Amino acid sequence: MRQLAANIFNYTVGSGIFVLPAFAVLQLGAAAPLAYLACAITIGLVILCFAEAGSRVSATGGPYAYVETALGPFVGFVAGCLVLSTGTSSAAAISSVLARSILSLFPDAPGWVTYVGIVVLVASLVAINVRGVRAGARVIEGITLAKLIPLLAFVAVGIFFVDPANLVWTEVPETGLVLSTAGVLIFAFMGIEGSLIPSGEVKNPSRTVPRAAFLALAAATLLYMAIQFVALGILGLELAQDRTTPLASAAHAVVGPVGRVIFVIAAVVSMFGYLSANVLSEPRGLFALARDGFLPRQFVSVHPRFRSPYFAIVTYGVVVAAIAMSGTFEQLAIFANLAALLLYFLCAVSAYALRRRDVRTDGEPYQAPGGALVPIAACLAIAWLFFETVQRQQFIALLIVLAVICGLYALRQWQAKRARALA
Repeated sequence: MRQLAANIFNYTVGSGIFVLPAFAVLQLGAAAPLAYLACAITIGLVILCFAEAGSRVSATGGPYAYVETALGPFVGFVAGCLVLSTGTSSAAAISSVLARSILSLFPDAPGWVTYVGIVVLVASLVAINVRGVRAGARVIEGITLAKLIPLLAFVAVGIFFVDPANLVWTEVPETGLVLSTAGVLIFAFMGIEGSLIPSGEVKNPSRTVPRAAFLALAAATLLYMAIQFVALGILGLELAQDRTTPLASAAHAVVGPVGRVIFVIAAVVSMFGYLSANVLSEPRGLFALARDGFLPRQFVSVHPRFRSPYFAIVTYGVVVAAIAMSGTFEQLAIFANLAALLLYFLCAVSAYALRRRDVRTDGEPYQAPGGALVPIAACLAIAWLFFETVQRQQFIALLIVLAVICGLYALRQWQAKRARALA
């Protein structure tokens, strides 16, 4: 269980925490930890739903598999596309802040250089992954632990420079403001459900997987709150003034310019590692959609030398770069979070439906404590968080994405019906 928990923890703790503490302080001041607690509670309910649904549906495919089993092929297809939408917008958000993090070391650089940096960054990742899975995997392996070491060092050293006066609450924030802040901070928790699908490689998955997931969730929450506590204790409300590299600013206050440079580099390494994994995996979703007839056949084109789905990878890179240049980190993160929350909602509904029908494909399933109340509570928590977070621009974008998804499914159904008629 400890090994699985460590893997989930490593998979979850990523790039967002280098940026989000500033936003949390901007919204809530010293009460920022409340938003992390709201995220942990919501994700905890989601974990229970994923664990139970995953133990009842042993087929591969993650959310797509058990949403399809519970709610039918159309809703399953929507869930699969939401996974791709979340990954795309997350990559765009991280690409944007990564380029700006690098340029923070060159304060006199003109604004247009940011866009050039985004294009160069994404083009480099595309070139690496067009060369095949092995090349992309090497980059990921080399960066895995690099993101954790500076964060742990930041907490261990920075705690000695905390000013208690910076941690005093001046007022208790309203619930709506806490939830709207959590709706952005949940970006740092996204992905914790990715390792919750039981497999034959996990011994006694109905018990091991949820326990490991909750252990990882507790560890990630404690780390995030410790980072927020130390950064706020060092800079106070001034932490909110640096929306790109807030932890680097806190490190600068402790050890001077060298600390800032080191932490900017650490953030860049972590973000590059996340994007490497993202660009390695997400374009395969486009490849799969084309293989199943939902996208043009060009997306199944394979490079003659490297045997990678190069057309899908290049197209994905172009889309990510375009989206990254269209908005700020917060705007893009909100859209990614809304898509993820909608996916989580479908998974919670699926967990309820699978439990009610007592679906079990591989032995005794995991029974979430609280029974059917857990997916109901998850749906209510997700809906409340969605309502408090959603903004008009991101909501319209989400509706457009859903319309495209429906159109792709309708086109595929029409093609299948036409093929049957001609047969």
